[in-house]
Amino acid sequence: MPAIEISNLTKRFRDVTALDDMSFSVPEGEIFGFLGPNGAGKSTTINILLGFTQPTAGSARVFGSDVRTESKQVRQRTGALLEGYGVYERITAREHVERAIRAKDADDDPMAILERVGIPEAADRKAGGFSKGMRQRMAIGMALVGNPDLLVLDEPSTGLDPNGTRELREVIREENRRGATVFFSSHLIDQVEAVCDRVGILKNGEMVTEGSVTDLRAQLDAATVTVTVERAAPSSLLADLRGIDGVEGVEATDNQVLVRARGGDAKLRALNAIERAGVGFADFTTEDPSLEEIFEVATLGTRSGRERDGHAEAAPEGEA
Repeated sequence: MPAIEISNLTKRFRDVTALDDMSFSVPEGEIFGFLGPNGAGKSTTINILLGFTQPTAGSARVFGSDVRTESKQVRQRTGALLEGYGVYERITAREHVERAIRAKDADDDPMAILERVGIPEAADRKAGGFSKGMRQRMAIGMALVGNPDLLVLDEPSTGLDPNGTRELREVIREENRRGATVFFSSHLIDQVEAVCDRVGILKNGEMVTEGSVTDLRAQLDAATVTVTVERAAPSSLLADLRGIDGVEGVEATDNQVLVRARGGDAKLRALNAIERAGVGFADFTTEDPSLEEIFEVATLGTRSGRERDGHAEAAPEGEA
């Protein structure tokens, strides 16, 4: 049985379609990364999964329970951290966790939870005085109450410093080793790539691609080949390389030629052309596309950087 099963899910808000006939599933025990630009529909999906919003059409199930009619059962098995979670400023961290324990009818030790998320010293401080990072740690702790079967995390690293982000990744891995399924929504692509088994990329309410990072790289079928040479490449060689079908960008320095090529034939033809050019072909390495590049292709239809026109450029950051 899948932990999450979404079939033909549609959600409209008046004349705005937030989700458009979307379907995907998440197997039990998987860490699934949910990526997409601002307004793609990620938060709407999460709100439907948790029963906070009703879909216009289609269905969503969590461990077989229909989120429309069995939302209480869904939430009982789910721990959730929602973006923009608001704290009760006049009660303490311990009291926040105790409330979560009562809501889940669990028997967790509040101090053990706060210790796990790194704020035991703040147990009896009122949350109104917490920093953004402390509030986020406390909210993560509340999501962990009751050893949930499904952990839904919406932008979980918001407000965390690098140490907090690293500790969060370890908590996610620990929960997964325990047996929990993790649904991780974020715009921080490196965080998703660091912990997720599979990734789904959402655009305009549609799932445009999903799979392991390895699978998505294979679908993109592109790589940067860096060739070390003994002499600077002449402009005629660079022009020849740009004329090869499948070569999407070329850049050269005094002792390197970098070629962005799609498909094995294009890469082989580029290597052969450099070798024949008499520039002292010494060595080469191949770098597969990053998840950030996969994200750009899926959401923008293009890649940034040298592959676009032969000159390095900064990649725009995706927003969740």
